Amino acid sequence: MGSCKYSVFSLTLLSTLLFVLVYNNGLWSEKRALWASLANASLLAGVCRQIYQGRVFHPDDNALKTVLSTPSCRDYLAQSHYISAPLSREEAAFPLAYAMVVHKDFGTFERLFRAVYAPQNVYCVHVDQKAGADFQLAVEHLLSCFPNAFLASRTEPVVYGGISRLQADLHCLADLAGSRVPWRYVLNTCGQDFPLRTNREIVRHLKGFRGQNITPGVLPPAHAVPRTRYVHREHLGPEASYVIRTSALKAPPPHNLTVYFGSAYVALTRAFVDFVLHDQRAVDLLRWSRDTFSPDEHFWVTLNRIPGRRLPSLWC
Repeated sequence: MGSCKYSVFSLTLLSTLLFVLVYNNGLWSEKRALWASLANASLLAGVCRQIYQGRVFHPDDNALKTVLSTPSCRDYLAQSHYISAPLSREEAAFPLAYAMVVHKDFGTFERLFRAVYAPQNVYCVHVDQKAGADFQLAVEHLLSCFPNAFLASRTEPVVYGGISRLQADLHCLADLAGSRVPWRYVLNTCGQDFPLRTNREIVRHLKGFRGQNITPGVLPPAHAVPRTRYVHREHLGPEASYVIRTSALKAPPPHNLTVYFGSAYVALTRAFVDFVLHDQRAVDLLRWSRDTFSPDEHFWVTLNRIPGRRLPSLWC
């Protein structure tokens, strides 16, 4: 009888231990799945649902490791789960270009880059000359892991609201114009941006414009008129950099152009980029814009609205 009771006790204990092991293994699997979710931006919605359901996790455990913490590009790409092949034929046939202007917060930029990265696209990154040496080295190290990403060949000490911000974009556009990647549109970003759509969704949205640029804008509202009426100067200082408005009036825009104001962040076709870089009207408008305030908010939209402008079509 005692032997029977001992056997029953042993069986109960063993069952309990197996239950604990299975339960703990389930918790560990769940935590590993949560790590994977945070390492993959496409699963962010799932993470949000877990948070909504009251599950607790520790951000430090889930933070993406930066390129500086890994010994090689191979290890970094493996642990960060970068996309290594086009996710659809549609995306492969419609590559994009990115012009990215950055100056701080490497971790934030790294997440942006990973979120928009696709192997069929091409990426130019302009690092502000004023950025710290560690930041510049980190960006250079990151981009060295990708054959379709590179640093801009020319850089600027970027002043917010000054011509240098527009010039930074133009340096990347000039580099991207020479790329062998047959990109259809270029999108410009800053280091603190983050996409709300997948690459495929962006491609489908852009295809709907059938070769037209996305440069929203309007005739200048009253508050924006002084930006191009008065001469402005960039000030670069050890503590702060900014744009100063003077009392000097500017000459009218070249070629009798009508100036429009709009978004500094645009989606441009490759043909339009060629127009921006080489057409005399674009060259002269850039020269005229050098002493205006925030010229990137009028440069793209003004050129895009030139009456009778003809560009070669990218569409069959």
